[in-house]
Amino acid sequence: MMADELKAENRLESKVNAGAAKFGENRAAMVALLAALRGEEDGIRLGGGAKAAEAQRAKGRLTVRERLALLLDEGTELLELGLWAAYGMYSEYGGAPGAGVVTGLGRVSGRLCMIVANDATVKAGAFFPMTAKKVLRAQTIALENRIPTLYLVDSSGVFLPLQEDVFPDTDDFGRVFRNNAVMSSLGIPQITAIMGMCVAGGAYLPVMTDTVLMTEGSGLFLAGPSLVQAAIGQKTGAEELGGAAMHAEISGTVDFKEPNDHLCIARLRSLVDKIGERKGGPFSVGPFDAQKDAPRFAAEELYGLLNPVPGASNVYDMREVIARIVDRSEFDEYKADFGRTLLCGFARIGGRAVGIVANQKTNQTQTVAMGPQAGTKRIEVGGVIYTEAAQKAARFIMDCNQNLVPLIFLHDVNGFMVGKDAEWSGIIRAGAKMVSAVSTSVVPKITVIVGGSFGAGHYAMCGKAYDPRFLFAWPTARYAVMSGASAAGTLAEVRAKQMERGGKVLSEAEKKAVYHEIKNAYDAQADPRYGAARLWIDSIIDPAKTREVLMTALEACALNPEVAKFNPGVLQT
Repeated sequence: MMADELKAENRLESKVNAGAAKFGENRAAMVALLAALRGEEDGIRLGGGAKAAEAQRAKGRLTVRERLALLLDEGTELLELGLWAAYGMYSEYGGAPGAGVVTGLGRVSGRLCMIVANDATVKAGAFFPMTAKKVLRAQTIALENRIPTLYLVDSSGVFLPLQEDVFPDTDDFGRVFRNNAVMSSLGIPQITAIMGMCVAGGAYLPVMTDTVLMTEGSGLFLAGPSLVQAAIGQKTGAEELGGAAMHAEISGTVDFKEPNDHLCIARLRSLVDKIGERKGGPFSVGPFDAQKDAPRFAAEELYGLLNPVPGASNVYDMREVIARIVDRSEFDEYKADFGRTLLCGFARIGGRAVGIVANQKTNQTQTVAMGPQAGTKRIEVGGVIYTEAAQKAARFIMDCNQNLVPLIFLHDVNGFMVGKDAEWSGIIRAGAKMVSAVSTSVVPKITVIVGGSFGAGHYAMCGKAYDPRFLFAWPTARYAVMSGASAAGTLAEVRAKQMERGGKVLSEAEKKAVYHEIKNAYDAQADPRYGAARLWIDSIIDPAKTREVLMTALEACALNPEVAKFNPGVLQT
């Protein structure tokens, strides 16, 4: 009976009023925003377009999306990562939808795999700077989580007009092959299927992996026929130089020669089916029934929680989000009455234990602990990290590391509190403690940006620079050093003073125009698509799918059995 009473105590309740006008307005706006995003995503998935797809099929080859449909287990979907990569970039070259490569987590023969597949309809699958970075991000995720990795190669190599930004640096093309070797040394299975061109430096990728398949009509060579003739004067055909038959029968480079894409993918699935199981991570996973352990509230109700209009002031209880992503809506809240602008607590998602750190967006009445106002009541603004909240979160994060509990961070943060009272209370010291705990954390960390993610609050909540295994964002995410309104107010004032020093005095109308010009530019850069284009965000996700995305990510994290010793270092006290 005691266990049942505790479950009832931990069970989150919901105060969402689905019939409220504001809820309906938010929901309608969110549905419209999602529809617009899906339309753009569908366009990205077309790659180089219908004409390029027909040219691919004319060579007897499938498009990348057709290949993925055959590769993935029936009834499953690819959790696509980096779809928005290069969005709005390289317009002078006609663009590079998806950076010309598809990456993501998919189930193949029952196994969760990382998939990296060139899209030959986009500039013949050439590597732009963002292509290399997208492949490297996929490899990094595979490395950190020990995920079997499958490469579907169909690429002409480096995009030569941008070679200086693709070739030389530590986060450029060559790092891909270094990662191949490191992944192999760690026992991470890697299989490559060459189903088109594999040229120049890119020819190393398949040969650096464990197993190589190749279709007839494909080419694998360090230099193509034209370059060979130019370099050494030797005339040779592509098939003789580096065709599937040559590599299968003479050089011995490929392990399986297949007649076409269909049979190559069937072979690839057969090989994945025979990969052995390794010991998983030491994290708690309990029995799980998808129906019995589902949250008690509909995920679609998340649509009405936030107003998705940029700059909207959203005040809501983050427990409403947690209640719709955790098993049975049960949440063991940690220090519930202390530092209340941050929620911390334990739960399960898909049967897997997690610790959750989340910004609370409702205002809180708090008793001041120290400083000139000690003992008095104050209102703490939702979404702001105060001294007590930072102290609580730091301790909670350390507890999760001590007890091997993966961490989920839910962002809607304006930053740390400022002002005399905050400084007297030691906000810098408390913030440093929280940032240090996040930095030295050794358990898997997964970040979801729900709303704003601004300034040092982004860092403390495990932003991209703090090595989350995955970083997802809702369409309502805003991602910048400060909000557009705050930045525009500051920068507009600076610009006005600069112009006044030059002898021009701005009218109020001119000042407003400057303000809106700066704000619009700033808001555009804070849009999640801007961050996703640059791979600061792995995926922009449908809020209603947050739970299933987290379940897949947690499953991937649990594939890595190794957890380093937790050593938090020197903490400010």
